[in-house]
Amino acid sequence: MTEALGSSWVKVASSDDLGQVHKLAERIFPVTYQGILSADLIEYMMELFYKPDALLKQQDAGQCFLILYVEGQPAGYASYSRLSTEEIFKLNKLYLDIHLQGKGFGKFLLSFVIDRIRTQGGRSLRLNVYRGNKAVAFYQKMGFVILYEELLDIGNGHFMDDYVMGIDL
Repeated sequence: MTEALGSSWVKVASSDDLGQVHKLAERIFPVTYQGILSADLIEYMMELFYKPDALLKQQDAGQCFLILYVEGQPAGYASYSRLSTEEIFKLNKLYLDIHLQGKGFGKFLLSFVIDRIRTQGGRSLRLNVYRGNKAVAFYQKMGFVILYEELLDIGNGHFMDDYVMGIDL
């Protein structure tokens, strides 16, 4: 755990903490995409990515999950993993409670991820972000650039229309 940004800190999640990530996702993910994605797609993605066994499978495959605490309460989460090369990492998730957005917590959590990746030899960070998500502007402000567009088939007739963004570390 690391202290910073007032009474906020980040915890590297153990497998026992994935239930907390699941609870955060139930609270944050649907609200984040309300009005952007269909309710059917949000429900499908919650099932696909955020069921406790899905989170454990992601962790077992190499994703490192982080939980952001603000004033002692869980308020956001992130995850990252190494891609096929030793020096390129992927930010898989970064979500905050809606009322905390725009207050520096996203920057704090992303900076924490970047610092961890650098200590692990990472030289580049990539991410996928839905093209209609306001987070595109956040990532651009943080120095990410759009590398290309990608249409991902996530199954069950659902597709994600994303930008792949990247930043050199």
